[in-house]
Amino acid sequence: MAKVAVLMGGTSFEREFSLISGKNICTALEEAGHRPVPLDTTEALVPTLRSERPDVVYNALHGKHGEDGTIQSLLEFLDIPFIGSPASVCHRSWNKDALHSSLIKYRQVSGEVDGVASWPPGVYIARDAFTTMGAASALDLIEERIPGGYPVCVKPAHGGSALGIHRVECQDDLGEAILDALSYDDAVNIEQWIEGVELSVSILGTGWDAYALPPVEIVPRRGFFDTEARMNYELVDFYCPVRLGSLWSNDEEAQAIRAEIERAALEVYRAYSVVDLGRIDMIWDGGCARCFEVDIVPGMTSHSLFPAAIEAAGLTLSQVLDELVSKYV
Repeated sequence: MAKVAVLMGGTSFEREFSLISGKNICTALEEAGHRPVPLDTTEALVPTLRSERPDVVYNALHGKHGEDGTIQSLLEFLDIPFIGSPASVCHRSWNKDALHSSLIKYRQVSGEVDGVASWPPGVYIARDAFTTMGAASALDLIEERIPGGYPVCVKPAHGGSALGIHRVECQDDLGEAILDALSYDDAVNIEQWIEGVELSVSILGTGWDAYALPPVEIVPRRGFFDTEARMNYELVDFYCPVRLGSLWSNDEEAQAIRAEIERAALEVYRAYSVVDLGRIDMIWDGGCARCFEVDIVPGMTSHSLFPAAIEAAGLTLSQVLDELVSKYV
């Protein structure tokens, strides 16, 4: 039996998601025969960690501090082992604008020039550039800078749970969307809006030992998979594994597409050097997998995408966590 400190809650916009994830993780760890110690990130965190001396830490903090490398750097400083990616990986994955450069560098270093993962092209604008350097006066350039023009996707450059994401149909609505996104972060990404089958591919393992779990197909009943739909699951349908008919009319061709989707997710996962577990979000646009986010702290609520993929793979959360804990204890 291992003593596992489960970090949960925190101060980010995603605190409530984190508390629910953390409670489910504690329950699963108990089922696996371990002793969870739930901890919030208060001023007592470091003294408690030093006095409790856990065998390993599971980080269930979503959003800022949990996914940007803050808590990972702290645990590395304290020399306490933890499940998941190190701070260096978190720093890069926290910035959604780093996806294209990470993939290009990975292909150059690994020699895998025929990668299958793609990404939506876009631009990055920092808050100071927008508010104090006049970038707001150049928004007329967006239509020519983004392939295909409008609609475009405006989103915070850092963060999760679809907070601050907007579909913008014309330039007149762009400034307001940018300001709302900047209320969650200090920079925004403005990207090509991709239509297609929205998917999430959960992955377990590290490096070439990593493997993809069955992809989850996400079908919002209206609009897109926004924050409201993530909080109210009556507004969205999930299919795990993805329905073959959503990918192609011919089952054999659809299976080949599913395999390509999983390869694309693994390519992104390895490009970022994600450790232990993660989730790659993407849209299959009918021709390629357009990846747009790397989640190194997947949600573990009863309706989250990672647990759905675990179940579809014939596993249980307690089995997965037990295997992860055993790697460090």
